[in-house]
Amino acid sequence: MVAPAQTVQPNPKDQTARANSASLSIKPYHSIDGRQRVKWFVGSTVGPETLTIGLFSAGFGTARDNPKEYGGSWVGYGKRYGMRLTGVSTGNAMEAGLGALWGEDPRYFRTYRQPLKGRLRTVVIMTFLAHGRDGQLVPAYARYMSTPGNNFLSNSWRPDSEANTRSALLRTVWGFVGLMGKNTFIEFWPDLQRHVFHGKH
Repeated sequence: MVAPAQTVQPNPKDQTARANSASLSIKPYHSIDGRQRVKWFVGSTVGPETLTIGLFSAGFGTARDNPKEYGGSWVGYGKRYGMRLTGVSTGNAMEAGLGALWGEDPRYFRTYRQPLKGRLRTVVIMTFLAHGRDGQLVPAYARYMSTPGNNFLSNSWRPDSEANTRSALLRTVWGFVGLMGKNTFIEFWPDLQRHVFHGKH
């Protein structure tokens, strides 16, 4: 006797996970090429989002007089801004270079067609994930290596008071927080611009 076929009910949690992953995947997706990778490096290093975040970062450090070697003057503010820029440029170069080896795409893609909750979720998730060659989400391994890597490397040219393991780890945390802020800017700034300009008419 042939046993009756059994119907396997899909797990709702698995379906939800697949749906969420699909909502963040880009279709159609075209893998990043060398020219686009260079463009990302330039934009992420001296683009308006990064430079704006640097203004606040340097201001916060100046207000706290940290590192103390720079002092609390405008000169100290400029040194903090410049020091952050060296770290950002080094980290971006490392992420772009390492990611090129296995096709990791460092770019952030807006999800403006999603509801607000979905867009906020994307901002957070894409701080730690990236798109692979096929457009699917993968762990951002190049970012995991470049963010702490550049912060520990920069100990070699930073003032003594912050050239240590604890400070490098703290900068690494703030690096991911800063990236989340940058993603938020990219995601919502165009909408804010439309509302502001629309209100002027």
